[in-house]
Amino acid sequence: MKPFLLLASRPEDAAADGEYEAVLRFAGLRRTELRRVRLEQRPLGELRLADYSGLIMGGSPFNSSDPVEAKSEIQRRVEAELSNLLDAVVAADFPMLGACYGVGTIGTHEGAVVDRTYSEPVGPVAVTLTAAGRSDPLFGVLPLEFEAFVGHKEAVRELPPHAVRLASSAACPVQAFRVGSNVYATQFHPELDVDGIVTRIDVYKNAGYFPPEEAEKIKERVRSSAVRHPPAVLRRFVERYAVPA
Repeated sequence: MKPFLLLASRPEDAAADGEYEAVLRFAGLRRTELRRVRLEQRPLGELRLADYSGLIMGGSPFNSSDPVEAKSEIQRRVEAELSNLLDAVVAADFPMLGACYGVGTIGTHEGAVVDRTYSEPVGPVAVTLTAAGRSDPLFGVLPLEFEAFVGHKEAVRELPPHAVRLASSAACPVQAFRVGSNVYATQFHPELDVDGIVTRIDVYKNAGYFPPEEAEKIKERVRSSAVRHPPAVLRRFVERYAVPA
């Protein structure tokens, strides 16, 4: 099988490594089947889509909608590289699944309005599939309603006409969307289980997602949640797009 590629941009090793291990586990991939590029550490360089079965974009502390002057040099480089990559991905309708940061990155590239209108606090939320989501070959494996872990400062406020909304929550109208037939983005995290989100609560305790003194209370809430369905999206993505070597 041609490998999948994880495009990562988390500078914190605990969060970055946890994300990679979670994608391996939930997608059912071996290490030889999931390569990783940590974009915050080195430039992407030349990438041939034909070498991969598909691309998976992980989350990030970066926010696409922040003013340019507030972005670090590394963030600006990463965004420029991902924008160039998305030119090719969208033109070829190449399989891609972007989680959380993928909404801002793919959404911005496609002309969506991305801002802080529909941010959500860290924790579990109820997500509902749209009619298009129910019939989608990737999202159709999910129940009509399910719980998922979120935690984001920005979100899509308005999708462009050519994008298809697949899921929503009460506080965030666009929890997932599709461009073309094969380019997907989720606002919720399909790679997170309880242990994974607890790690991120610790890592990002002082990153402005929540008051630091509420960290233990948030951990209690996620430990009592019933999040179990979102990883099916990762597994289905691999099943659908794996290409023989």
